[in-house]
Amino acid sequence: MQQTVLGGRPAERVAGAGAADVGAVLLLHGGAFVAGSPRTHRVLAAHLAAASGAPVHVLDYRLAPEHPWPAAVDDAVAAYDELAATGPVVVAGDSAGGCLAALLLRQRRPVAVALVSPLVDLTRQTSAAWPGRDALVRADWARAGTQAFVGGADAVALSPLHDDLTSWPPLLVHVSEHERLRPEGEQLAERARLAGVDVELVVLPGLWHDAHLLSHLVGEAADASAALGRWVGRHLRP
Repeated sequence: MQQTVLGGRPAERVAGAGAADVGAVLLLHGGAFVAGSPRTHRVLAAHLAAASGAPVHVLDYRLAPEHPWPAAVDDAVAAYDELAATGPVVVAGDSAGGCLAALLLRQRRPVAVALVSPLVDLTRQTSAAWPGRDALVRADWARAGTQAFVGGADAVALSPLHDDLTSWPPLLVHVSEHERLRPEGEQLAERARLAGVDVELVVLPGLWHDAHLLSHLVGEAADASAALGRWVGRHLRP
């Protein structure tokens, strides 16, 4: 792990042994737009780097409420531009980071995008009727963080779930069986499929929101992160 600066923001570069010079992964961390950092996502970054064979750059973007939209998206675009200047880039994001990855696609076209438990409906209506219990995400916490990120913007217009997806690059979506954000992740994948995007949706049985963050403790989460990394590697080395 190496401390770096990317697009003018602090970042961490994580690379496995023998990482090839085949491009890079830009990982946008989750945390309901108000929490999280490269430190909270070192486990996921390490698993992605090992399975993909590419370096993973975890961006420490500006957080709400001090920095509402578009601050985090601007940081992500600046980081992407710096990486893309030297080779192909896959953008990955989990939870709120998945939203930032999708919003980046309004301005840039990476070679592929991988989303884990993406929060893509900023109105929080799509998942409002979720009948189960999520081991990680509370509805009120997700709503408060989302409102802090949206600020004075229009939550409907800002939601990636409502975007025109016809020009999106290949897309991988991981959602877990027992997670609050499963409905919007599934809807995003279905809308992408209908738009002609090369999309793969994976529903992870028995797991919860963003289980990949516990890949060092849960075997099924480690398997999911490894599969995610292999998919990323294939798209960096087509």
